[in-house]
Amino acid sequence: MAGSTAGGQQGERTAFATHLRAAIATSGLSLDRIQARLRARGVVVSVTALSYWQSGKRQPERQSSLSAVRTLEEILDVPAGSLLGLLPPPRPRGGAGKRQAGGEPLTFPREVLQPLLDKVGAPDALERQHPLKLVGLHDLCEIAADGGQRAVTARAVFQAAADGQDRWLLVYTQDDPAAGPPDLHAVRNCRIGRAEVDVAHGLLVAELVFDRPIDRGETHLIEYTLTNGGPPYPECRNTYYREFRRPVREYLLEVRFAPGTAPDRCWQYARNGTTATRRPLKLDGGDGVHAVALDFGPGVFGIDWD
Repeated sequence: MAGSTAGGQQGERTAFATHLRAAIATSGLSLDRIQARLRARGVVVSVTALSYWQSGKRQPERQSSLSAVRTLEEILDVPAGSLLGLLPPPRPRGGAGKRQAGGEPLTFPREVLQPLLDKVGAPDALERQHPLKLVGLHDLCEIAADGGQRAVTARAVFQAAADGQDRWLLVYTQDDPAAGPPDLHAVRNCRIGRAEVDVAHGLLVAELVFDRPIDRGETHLIEYTLTNGGPPYPECRNTYYREFRRPVREYLLEVRFAPGTAPDRCWQYARNGTTATRRPLKLDGGDGVHAVALDFGPGVFGIDWD
């Protein structure tokens, strides 16, 4: 899987670089002139960065760089989103992902995760096929006024592939390890079992024990929350996403912003195998935005904003 993923991202970088280079050539502008026009609009990008982008040596990833690409589209007079659409979703940085165990995480180091799995009595969680299937998931991510992540509420529906299933293993890590792991609370139809934290990496591994075992073919719904202390709240790099190790039938992601702090633009992004997509989203009347993925995974699905 790692080789396939890396190959796909390289192809996407080449497509972005090729189209950017062509747009620059068509415009007749030098990189110095483009930098000056960006600066006049309050966007700071070095000539070196522009050169790397068009050559494919690097790609825009940070939120500030993605915002710069949107301005570049205006300066180069190309359709809005024509360059951004060629970029893959932002790569997970340390802890941005919210991961369920049951297969090796896509990005989190095994040598850090394995000791915690051993401590909660699930040493083989990365190898074995889990007899519970995640069929539906609804995440509500709440963003505080300072732009940090205040809380996440998750509702998950599982279906058993074998009798006597009574727990699910949650693996969660923050984008801001210095803030420490969030507080985990069971809300409905489950309780917290064994739990371990790695403070240095902001990593939490915990059992969510069902209020009753379920047998083959049965479904079970649980709800839990992850709450951070603040303010200031942990940095979230203007994004929230899930990494899915196995397919999920339906994933609903909501991001809700503190009143009066909703961003100007939000985007849905997905990476599924070698395919990467991105499209704009419209804010609703309640300072929120949502996106839905159907029959998705393995891959990454999320929302970012600026």
